[in-house]
Amino acid sequence: MTISPSTKIINWYAALTPDSLATIDQFYADDARFKDPFNEVRGTKAITAIFAHMFATTGKPRFVFIDVIEQDTQAFLTWTFHFELGGKAYEVAGGSHLRYDPAGKIIDHRDYWDPAEELWQKMPLLGALIRFLRRQFFVKHTN
Repeated sequence: MTISPSTKIINWYAALTPDSLATIDQFYADDARFKDPFNEVRGTKAITAIFAHMFATTGKPRFVFIDVIEQDTQAFLTWTFHFELGGKAYEVAGGSHLRYDPAGKIIDHRDYWDPAEELWQKMPLLGALIRFLRRQFFVKHTN
Protein backbone atom coordinates (compact mmCIF):
# COMPACT_ATOMS: atom_id res chain seq x y z
CA MET A 1 0.00 0.00 0.00
CA THR A 2 1.40 3.38 -1.03
CA ILE A 3 1.17 6.21 1.49
CA SER A 4 0.14 9.54 -0.05
CA PRO A 5 2.47 12.55 0.26
CA SER A 6 -0.22 14.27 2.35
CA THR A 7 -0.35 11.42 4.86
CA LYS A 8 3.44 11.48 5.12
CA ILE A 9 3.58 15.22 5.79
CA ILE A 10 0.68 15.06 8.27
CA ASN A 11 2.48 12.33 10.21
CA TRP A 12 5.71 14.36 10.17
CA TYR A 13 4.02 17.57 11.36
CA ALA A 14 1.98 15.74 14.02
CA ALA A 15 5.22 14.46 15.57
CA LEU A 16 7.39 17.51 14.80
CA THR A 17 10.24 18.20 17.23
CA PRO A 18 13.40 20.27 16.99
CA ASP A 19 15.29 17.04 16.24
CA SER A 20 12.91 15.89 13.49
CA LEU A 21 13.50 19.15 11.59
CA ALA A 22 16.70 17.48 10.35
CA THR A 23 14.53 15.18 8.19
CA ILE A 24 12.79 18.02 6.31
CA ASP A 25 14.54 17.01 3.05
CA GLN A 26 12.44 13.84 3.01
CA PHE A 27 9.27 15.94 2.65
CA TYR A 28 10.24 19.23 0.95
CA ALA A 29 12.07 19.75 -2.35
CA ASP A 30 15.38 21.62 -1.99
CA ASP A 31 13.97 24.83 -3.50
CA ALA A 32 10.47 24.57 -1.98
CA ARG A 33 8.57 27.79 -1.35
CA PHE A 34 6.88 28.44 2.01
CA LYS A 35 4.52 31.34 2.68
CA ASP A 36 2.38 32.24 5.68
CA PRO A 37 1.08 35.58 7.03
CA PHE A 38 4.53 36.41 8.47
CA ASN A 39 7.07 34.66 6.22
CA GLU A 40 7.87 34.02 2.60
CA VAL A 41 10.96 31.92 2.02
CA ARG A 42 12.46 29.47 -0.43
CA GLY A 43 14.54 26.39 0.35
CA THR A 44 14.61 23.81 3.09
CA LYS A 45 17.19 25.69 5.18
CA ALA A 46 14.94 28.78 5.34
CA ILE A 47 11.84 26.67 6.06
CA THR A 48 13.74 24.83 8.82
CA ALA A 49 14.69 28.21 10.33
CA ILE A 50 11.00 29.19 10.56
CA PHE A 51 10.13 26.05 12.49
CA ALA A 52 13.26 26.29 14.66
CA HIS A 53 12.11 29.81 15.57
CA MET A 54 8.66 28.41 16.42
CA PHE A 55 10.24 25.95 18.86
CA ALA A 56 12.46 28.67 20.35
CA THR A 57 9.65 31.17 20.94
CA THR A 58 6.60 29.06 21.85
CA GLY A 59 5.96 26.37 24.40
CA LYS A 60 4.61 22.94 23.52
CA PRO A 61 3.85 23.68 19.85
CA ARG A 62 1.88 21.00 18.03
CA PHE A 63 -0.34 20.62 14.99
CA VAL A 64 -3.64 18.73 14.96
CA PHE A 65 -4.99 18.00 11.49
CA ILE A 66 -8.72 18.03 10.82
CA ASP A 67 -9.43 17.58 7.10
CA VAL A 68 -7.48 16.63 4.00
CA ILE A 69 -8.57 17.24 0.42
CA GLU A 70 -6.26 15.74 -2.20
CA GLN A 71 -6.35 16.15 -5.95
CA ASP A 72 -3.59 15.02 -8.30
CA THR A 73 -0.37 16.76 -7.18
CA GLN A 74 -1.89 19.05 -4.59
CA ALA A 75 -3.67 18.97 -1.25
CA PHE A 76 -5.44 21.29 1.16
CA LEU A 77 -5.13 20.49 4.86
CA THR A 78 -7.03 22.13 7.70
CA TRP A 79 -5.40 22.18 11.11
CA THR A 80 -5.27 23.69 14.56
CA PHE A 81 -1.92 24.84 15.89
CA HIS A 82 -1.67 24.59 19.67
CA PHE A 83 1.06 26.38 21.63
CA GLU A 84 1.85 28.28 24.80
CA LEU A 85 3.11 31.83 25.04
CA GLY A 86 3.84 33.53 28.33
CA GLY A 87 2.36 30.58 30.20
CA LYS A 88 -0.99 30.88 28.41
CA ALA A 89 -2.36 28.31 25.95
CA TYR A 90 -3.39 29.42 22.47
CA GLU A 91 -4.95 27.79 19.41
CA VAL A 92 -4.75 29.00 15.83
CA ALA A 93 -7.04 27.51 13.16
CA GLY A 94 -5.81 27.50 9.60
CA GLY A 95 -5.22 25.65 6.39
CA SER A 96 -2.32 24.73 4.14
CA HIS A 97 -2.30 24.41 0.36
CA LEU A 98 0.48 22.03 -0.70
CA ARG A 99 1.74 21.29 -4.19
CA TYR A 100 3.95 18.25 -4.81
CA ASP A 101 6.61 17.43 -7.39
CA PRO A 102 6.50 14.06 -9.23
CA ALA A 103 8.56 12.48 -6.40
CA GLY A 104 5.91 13.51 -3.84
CA LYS A 105 7.98 16.26 -2.23
CA ILE A 106 6.44 19.63 -1.42
CA ILE A 107 7.40 22.36 -3.89
CA ASP A 108 4.93 24.98 -2.66
CA HIS A 109 3.46 25.32 0.85
CA ARG A 110 1.06 28.20 1.50
CA ASP A 111 -0.56 28.63 4.91
CA TYR A 112 -3.83 30.52 5.27
CA TRP A 113 -4.91 31.87 8.63
CA ASP A 114 -6.05 35.20 10.00
CA PRO A 115 -3.47 36.63 12.43
CA ALA A 116 -5.89 39.30 13.69
CA GLU A 117 -8.61 36.81 14.64
CA GLU A 118 -6.48 33.83 15.54
CA LEU A 119 -3.63 35.53 17.37
CA TRP A 120 -3.60 39.28 17.90
CA GLN A 121 -7.11 39.66 19.32
CA LYS A 122 -6.26 36.98 21.90
CA MET A 123 -3.30 39.00 23.22
CA PRO A 124 -4.00 41.08 26.35
CA LEU A 125 -3.23 44.64 25.14
CA LEU A 126 -3.42 44.31 21.39
CA GLY A 127 -6.58 42.20 21.66
CA ALA A 128 -8.71 45.06 22.96
CA LEU A 129 -7.73 47.24 20.00
CA ILE A 130 -8.36 44.46 17.45
CA ARG A 131 -11.77 43.64 18.98
CA PHE A 132 -12.69 47.36 18.89
CA LEU A 133 -11.68 47.63 15.23
CA ARG A 134 -13.63 44.51 14.31
CA ARG A 135 -16.76 45.95 15.96
CA GLN A 136 -16.36 49.14 13.89
CA PHE A 137 -16.46 47.13 10.66
CA PHE A 138 -19.04 44.56 11.71
CA VAL A 139 -22.25 44.80 9.73
CA LYS A 140 -25.36 44.04 11.77
CA HIS A 141 -27.93 42.05 9.85
CA THR A 142 -31.63 42.54 10.40
CA ASN A 143 -34.27 39.93 9.66
